[in-house]
Amino acid sequence: MKSISKTIALLMVGILAFSCTSEKQIKDQVKKALEDDPMLFISAIEKNPVAFAEAMRGAISKAQTELKKKQEDDEAKKLEEKFDKPLVPEIRKDEMIRGKKDAPLTLVEYSDYECPFCSRGFNTVMELIAKYGDNIRFVYKHLPLSFHRNAMIASQYHEAIRLQSEAKAWKFHDEIFKNQGKLKSGEAFLKNLAKEVGADMGKLAKDVKSKEVQDRIAADMKEAAGFGMQGTPGFLLNGIPVKGAYPASYFFDIVEKLKKKGKVKI
Repeated sequence: MKSISKTIALLMVGILAFSCTSEKQIKDQVKKALEDDPMLFISAIEKNPVAFAEAMRGAISKAQTELKKKQEDDEAKKLEEKFDKPLVPEIRKDEMIRGKKDAPLTLVEYSDYECPFCSRGFNTVMELIAKYGDNIRFVYKHLPLSFHRNAMIASQYHEAIRLQSEAKAWKFHDEIFKNQGKLKSGEAFLKNLAKEVGADMGKLAKDVKSKEVQDRIAADMKEAAGFGMQGTPGFLLNGIPVKGAYPASYFFDIVEKLKKKGKVKI
């Protein structure tokens, strides 16, 4: 009976929430009714199942909407706090940077070559570069996820090629995301692509699983984890975190806020 009473109480709160009744009044009414005759509620539900079901669907929908709004408000608040306390990624002396090294905007991406959402992220990055030109620099970092079987080896190829030429590594990076579906064939695709971009295949074979390459990728992954980047893609735009494949317009809004707050001049 106790479990039934609890269930009924929850259901009645959902129904009463549609009337102009305070939360305290609802609780008082439900409490009194349960004390008087809890089986009365079961009878009422059995007599009006359709009305009861509709009321519950409405109550659940309302609760979901309110929960979503609360989550959005919480995220907006956290984002706002980051404008005053931005995250600071490591930009190494030998970092592979696309754009002017002294650009006022810095976009860092933590990415997985096999992640379909990272393919969207690639397109967004290209939109941002097209819009801001010399005012933005882009840094690609690795976050290969364990359940993507070709992600780690793709990152290793990237780093091995970078040791030879940044230009060739960028071309390799772009071509993977333009032809991401071909990555399913694994290392065979990566080898062919490495040849196409002009990599020294003998040197690549020595470097691809070297400690230097593995340590570089591990450092990127550790940094991403420290910033709470668990999925991909993850971005930092002047230290402002963006977790997920958001459209370019979302990043445009961040830039405008940075400008309004006097954090950047472009």
